[in-house]
Amino acid sequence: MTVALLGVMAMQYFFIRQSYVLKAQLFDESVKAALHMVAAKAEKKEVEQLARTQRQNKEKLEREQRRLEEQLRLKTEIEQLRERQSEFYVAFKRQEEALHAQYPFVLPIENNAFYETYINDARYRHLVRVNFQSNEVVDGGYHRSDNSVGLYAIRQVPLRKAKDDSVRYFIPLGPATYGSTDLNYAIKALPPRKDLKLNDDIARKEKQLKLLQASTLLDTIAIISGKNPRIIEDFAAEIELYKLPLNQRVNATYIKKELEKELVARGIRSPFNLEIRDGNSMLYSMANFASEEPSPANVYTTELFRADDRGAAGRLSVYFPNKNNIIMGNMAVMMFSSVALLLVLIGCFAYTIFTILRQKKISEMKTDFINNMTHEFKTPVATIMIASESLKDPEIASDQSRAARLANIIYDENVRLGNHIERVLNIARLEKGNLKLDHQDVNINDLAQAVVDSMELQLQKNNARVTMQLDAADDRVVGDELHLSNVLFNLVDNAIKYSPENPDITIKTRNTHKHIVVSVADKGIGMSRDQLSKIFDQFYRIPTGNRHDVKGFGLGLSYVNDIVKRFGGRIQVRSEKDRGTTFEVMLPLKG
Repeated sequence: MTVALLGVMAMQYFFIRQSYVLKAQLFDESVKAALHMVAAKAEKKEVEQLARTQRQNKEKLEREQRRLEEQLRLKTEIEQLRERQSEFYVAFKRQEEALHAQYPFVLPIENNAFYETYINDARYRHLVRVNFQSNEVVDGGYHRSDNSVGLYAIRQVPLRKAKDDSVRYFIPLGPATYGSTDLNYAIKALPPRKDLKLNDDIARKEKQLKLLQASTLLDTIAIISGKNPRIIEDFAAEIELYKLPLNQRVNATYIKKELEKELVARGIRSPFNLEIRDGNSMLYSMANFASEEPSPANVYTTELFRADDRGAAGRLSVYFPNKNNIIMGNMAVMMFSSVALLLVLIGCFAYTIFTILRQKKISEMKTDFINNMTHEFKTPVATIMIASESLKDPEIASDQSRAARLANIIYDENVRLGNHIERVLNIARLEKGNLKLDHQDVNINDLAQAVVDSMELQLQKNNARVTMQLDAADDRVVGDELHLSNVLFNLVDNAIKYSPENPDITIKTRNTHKHIVVSVADKGIGMSRDQLSKIFDQFYRIPTGNRHDVKGFGLGLSYVNDIVKRFGGRIQVRSEKDRGTTFEVMLPLKG
């Protein structure tokens, strides 16, 4: 069970770690896409402002605006295609990780032509060899095994053309030695790492974008016009506008607002630090966090106004110091469910161990109970047998006094045996809930006195001294006289049993609020704190060291506790080791 629990914990850790990596990749892609979009919008906004200020060149500016809009469209489409390609690659990695988790050795066949020639073609399959290598590596003072699998052909043949671009994996299914021809393997095929059609689309659109984003606006005009000097001269005045200083072209408030909007659209609502630089000089800075040396993994940068002829374009940078918290926040539901599941498993594990230990303890206590019961039943049965055999002797049978004494012994032992059986049956009835109890008026003071009187011979036999302090003015309760007398009998009997010699017992009654309290105190061996917590458990008996004269089944106090609770009362106990014990039974008075 422990190994299984640790295995589940390890799997949970691996799953959460892989999920974190995927979330971090998606976060990076989202932030980069937002930055590119904002840069594109800033360029578009500049074109719109230029169009309003140069109405005389409206037609030319409209063409430039369309060019930039086409750039924006192409950038957006390229980013969307890249996001789809990233999702395609993430899906592939998940399948690959599942394959690695399923098999100990997974060897990718990077060349599909090798697969088609040597593995898929039965004519050349015998040329394939597999090589297992296990090396002992010393890493930082620790020894670890570095296992590897190699796949090769012992002779070259003309390679066949690959039929598709799937990624195939060679999976050894059994042991093999170096250069073994007895290959026991499986081939698993996964979809391609990248969608080739998406790659073609991205390349085609990037080529279109490069045409629109020529190194200078003059190059673009030259490409469009076929290097017509007249058209170049018409755009000369417009080009001068792009030579304005970057701080006059950047609207920091607009960029901040648009960046926040783009990030929110992609599910990122965390504050960030923002910087706009022209080369090495700072143009604008917004800090939501205390300034500190940023981690390169948490900084994202894009260029501003890449279409003009400036030697060094502006840079827009955003920094997320709490990147880890953002990613963990996105994983909150998964983390909560994983932790909850783990806690449930740990709880079940702990409960199972607790139940096993408790059942073991109960089994030991029941075994002890059976041994005690056998001994308790054996003594009166043996006495009855001896007395019965004696009565068969004609000489003894003819002596009336001896026969009567033997008959009394048989009667007393039968009563003793019946009391034992009745005690066990009462406990059984209590557990099943079918013990019938009378509800009648009982005077506790009279009942306590009657119990002590009935135990007079037992008290005299043990040289016990009993002090009665029946001070309760109101002692009437509603209960079953027989079972309440058994409660007091058990308490007094225990006081006698667990007193080393000449027991000194005190029985008191007193009123408190609407209850009567009956206390039975002795000056016996007492109990430890651990024993106090167990005395009301069935079959539990307090150990008495080397003494073996304390008899019983360990059912008395369990019976007392159940009976008192059934009449709406409660029982408390105070004890000190070697100084005695006091039981207090609190019962509600008749209303």
